[in-house]
Amino acid sequence: MANAADPAADQNPKDAGSRVPEPWAGADGEVAEEEDEYEDEEELDEPAAAALVREKVQSVFRRLSTDPVGIRVHDVIIRGNAKTRDELIEAEVADLLRSATTVQDLLSAAADASARLRGLDVFEAVNITLDAGPPELPGTTNVVIEVVEPAIPLSGNAGVYSKPEAKAWSVEGAVKWKNLAGYADIWDASVAYGFDQTTEVGVGVSLPRFKSIPTPLMARASLLSQDWMKFSSYKERLLGLSLGLLSTRHHDLSYNLTWRSLTDPSRLASTSIRRQLGHNLLSALKYTYKIDQRDSHIRPTKGYAFLSSSQVGGLWDNKGLKFFRQEFDVRAAVPFGFWNAALNVGAGAGVILPLARGFMNSSTPVTDRFNLGGHNSPVCSLGGISSLLGFRTRGVGPTEPRRLVPGESEDGSPAVPGRDYLGGDLAVSAFADLSFDLPLKVLRDAGIHGHAFLTAGNLAKLSEGQYKNFSLDEFRRSFRSTAGVGIILPTKLFRVEVNYCYILKQSQHDSGKTGIQFSFSSP
Repeated sequence: MANAADPAADQNPKDAGSRVPEPWAGADGEVAEEEDEYEDEEELDEPAAAALVREKVQSVFRRLSTDPVGIRVHDVIIRGNAKTRDELIEAEVADLLRSATTVQDLLSAAADASARLRGLDVFEAVNITLDAGPPELPGTTNVVIEVVEPAIPLSGNAGVYSKPEAKAWSVEGAVKWKNLAGYADIWDASVAYGFDQTTEVGVGVSLPRFKSIPTPLMARASLLSQDWMKFSSYKERLLGLSLGLLSTRHHDLSYNLTWRSLTDPSRLASTSIRRQLGHNLLSALKYTYKIDQRDSHIRPTKGYAFLSSSQVGGLWDNKGLKFFRQEFDVRAAVPFGFWNAALNVGAGAGVILPLARGFMNSSTPVTDRFNLGGHNSPVCSLGGISSLLGFRTRGVGPTEPRRLVPGESEDGSPAVPGRDYLGGDLAVSAFADLSFDLPLKVLRDAGIHGHAFLTAGNLAKLSEGQYKNFSLDEFRRSFRSTAGVGIILPTKLFRVEVNYCYILKQSQHDSGKTGIQFSFSSP
C-alpha cells in the first residue's frame, strides 16, 4: 500500500513499502515476474533482500518521474467516519480522484482531496493511501480514505480585546458544535460585549454542501447594537437574518433581511441624522467577487488581489431602504532585492446611490455610506475603503453641526455644538507601503520589520441634490493624506503596528492628529 497524501514518500522510497502495487506495474512482464523475484528474496540474507527491495522501489519512483504511468481508480473506500456520512465525503472528493488517468495525476488529486477534507474543519486527521485493485483488473487501484473524527465535537474560545483608537475594551466568546447531523455542519453561537460601543449576539449554521446542492450554505441570525454617539449622534440596533446562497473560491452571494432601528438618546443630533431616526427594514442581495494571489496576508511581498462588491437594497419591499452600493479594491505587491523589501500599493473606490423615485434628490442610508479613518492597516484589509492612518474613526468627510442647546459653557462663552460625521456617497482611497527588514538579526528571526507608508483618501456627498455641487477638481484638491513610518510585529492571528503618522493635508472639521498611533489588524 502506498501513501498518496504524504509528500515525503516521493523523497524517501523506503517508506513506500516493500512491495510495488500492481497498478504501477507496466505491460512488460514486471508483474508476472514478481512472484519469482519474491521467492528469490527469501533465499537471500536480510541485508541483500532489503537492498533488492530498495532497488525495486527506487526503480518505480524513477519510472514515475520520467514517464506517465496509466492507472484507473476501481473503488474509493472510506474508513473512520463513525458520524460523517459517506455520501458527503464521496461528493467532496470522489469525482476528483476518479478523473485521474495516470499515477502522477492521482497523487496530485489525492493531495487536493486531502486538503478539501481538512478544509471541512470536522476531522482531526485525513490520510489517503493507494492500494492495489482486484487481481482480475490489472492497472487499477483502490483509494483508501481514512479520517479521524474528534472525540469531543464541542469547542469554544473567549478573550478580551482592546481598541486603542477608541480607548475601548470588549469581551468576546464563541462556541462551536461540529458535525451534529453528519453533513460536516458547524453550529455556532457567539457573544461580543463592548463596554462602551458594540454588543452582538449571534447563532448560525454552515454546511459545505447539502444533498444535490453543490455549493456551501450558511444561515445566521444576529442581534447587533452599535453606539455611534461620539461620531454621528445615533445608536444603531440590528435584528437580522443572513443567508449564504452561493460560496465558491471567487464568488459569494448572500441575502440579508434586517430590521434596523436608529435612536438619539442625547436629542442633539444634526438635522440630517434626525431625518433618518426610527425603524426601517432592509432587504438586500449582495454579490462579491474576490481573487487574492498574494503570498501572505500579514506581510505580502509579491502577488496581486482584487475585490468587487455589489449590493442592492429594497428587494420585495416598497417601504424599506432602497439603494445600490458598489465597491472596488485592487492592490499589488512587488519585491525588491535588498533587505527583503516589498512595495505594496492599492486603490479603492465606492459609490452608493438611492433607488427611490427622483433618486438623486433622495437620501442614502447613513449607516451604509462610506467612512474614512481609523487605525486599521490598509495592507491587510482587502475590501475596505475605510483605512486612513492618522485620522480618527469616521474622522473624515462631510459633517453637519449638532443641535444647539441654549446655555453657556464653564468660561461664560456661548456653548458650541459638536459636529456629526455623515459619511460619503462617493469614496476614493489609495496607499503605498514599503516594508523592509530591520538590521538586528533577533528582530528578523521574530518577523519584526519596519515600513514607510503614504495614505490618501476623500469623500463626497452626491445624494439630496448635492451632485449638482460636485466638482472633480475640488474633489481632487481636497484629498486628505498622511505619511509615516513604523514597526510591525506580525503574529499568526493579527498584525500589530506602532506608527508615527504625520498629517500632510486635512480639512477644517477633520479629526486628524500627528503623533504615535497603534494599530491591530487581522487579515
